[in-house]
Amino acid sequence: MPTKWDVRFLDLAHHISLWSKDPSTKVGCVVVGADREIRSTGFNGFPRGIEDSLDRLEDREQKYPLICHAEENAIMHAARIGVSLKDCTAYVTWPPCTRCARSLIQAGIVEVVYTGGDTIPERWHEDFERSTNMMREAGLKVRNIKPDEA
Repeated sequence: MPTKWDVRFLDLAHHISLWSKDPSTKVGCVVVGADREIRSTGFNGFPRGIEDSLDRLEDREQKYPLICHAEENAIMHAARIGVSLKDCTAYVTWPPCTRCARSLIQAGIVEVVYTGGDTIPERWHEDFERSTNMMREAGLKVRNIKPDEA
């Protein structure tokens, strides 16, 4: 059963996801320390200084090589300003992919809480299963909170 803080941070991650300009997928991430302090946030989008035109965002061939995922953006933002994410929890609006799972593990995240697993396109299912197994093998706690529980 999710705590009120799980719900609050997932709600905040959802709000932050709306900042993404991606017309097909919007993902948000909030990284929280042990005292429930927000350490970093991120949403999926192009790197700073890269034009995020609708032409690029609607063309997967152009978009995928350029896009930073929400978890990556939260981790890179923290690194940019010198904030440690060691022993933190990441709240995400989608299950992390393998690319993000690697980054979360290496950043020292100890728990990942996500929602939205029931609305994921089929093309991501295998990758998300692999990433969940990878995070658990690395010792991270992984929780999927169903939308009706949040």
